[in-house]
Amino acid sequence: MIEVYIDGASAGDPGQSGAGIFIKNNGDNYSYSIPLGMKENHEAEFLACIKALQICKEKNYSVLSFRSDSQAVVNAVEKEFAKNKKYRPLLEQILLLSKEFDLFFIKWIPSKENKRADELARKAIHLNIEDPDE
Repeated sequence: MIEVYIDGASAGDPGQSGAGIFIKNNGDNYSYSIPLGMKENHEAEFLACIKALQICKEKNYSVLSFRSDSQAVVNAVEKEFAKNKKYRPLLEQILLLSKEFDLFFIKWIPSKENKRADELARKAIHLNIEDPDE
């Protein structure tokens, strides 16, 4: 089973944002810092999940265990419903992508267990600032 730690961060709400993705696969680790441009914090969290699913699809993974410290994302995915209408299209993308895998789990974890993904998301914020065209 592939363990995927995800986090979104925003410098302001909205502000420059980034996604942090840390993947553990049988002793191999992969780290991603993806700049997202101007987004709200919750948007960045949902987009981090989408980006991680896309990466897992490219890598042909089949059994995924996602971990996030975002209760908004975890609850929305588990209930297949987002209270805020603004996030429903993002949730729909997550649900569609997640169905392309043999097994997909998502679990809430405390922030202290998601430090690597958080560091990667914060690094991605600075990548926006260094190259605002991306």
